[in-house]
Amino acid sequence: MMDIDEIKQIIPHRYPFLLVDRITECDMESRIVGIKNVTTNEPFFEGHFPGFPIMPGVLIIEALAQVACILALKTLKKEGHGSIFFTGIDGAKFRQPVRPGDQLQLELTKIKQRGELFRFQGNAYVANKLAAECTLQAILGKDTKK
Repeated sequence: MMDIDEIKQIIPHRYPFLLVDRITECDMESRIVGIKNVTTNEPFFEGHFPGFPIMPGVLIIEALAQVACILALKTLKKEGHGSIFFTGIDGAKFRQPVRPGDQLQLELTKIKQRGELFRFQGNAYVANKLAAECTLQAILGKDTKK
């Protein structure tokens, strides 16, 4: 398990764009599970949509990507010393809305790795129901720490 302080040591994202609160499972090589607590205070809810707030699909994908980033950096043993840049998103599907008060469970499985290039299958769940899914492709960027 990793708390928010450990997550911030691994990836460079910060509020308001840090979209993972906790890691609940990680085998350090092929699978990781993270949690995003979706609160009514999220800045995007003000305009998306008034009267029926839902988390934008692109931010659900970003939350999945951040959890994948943690797994990739752990796999490469580059925690806190690089960024993972996404080069492709395939088959994104949104199955149900994510609303304030929901807890988003973000599950990523590494499908393929060739050096610093990764491919992940991502699934996001709310109350054990599939909310979104996609395949992500990513590569290690330059070291962000100087």
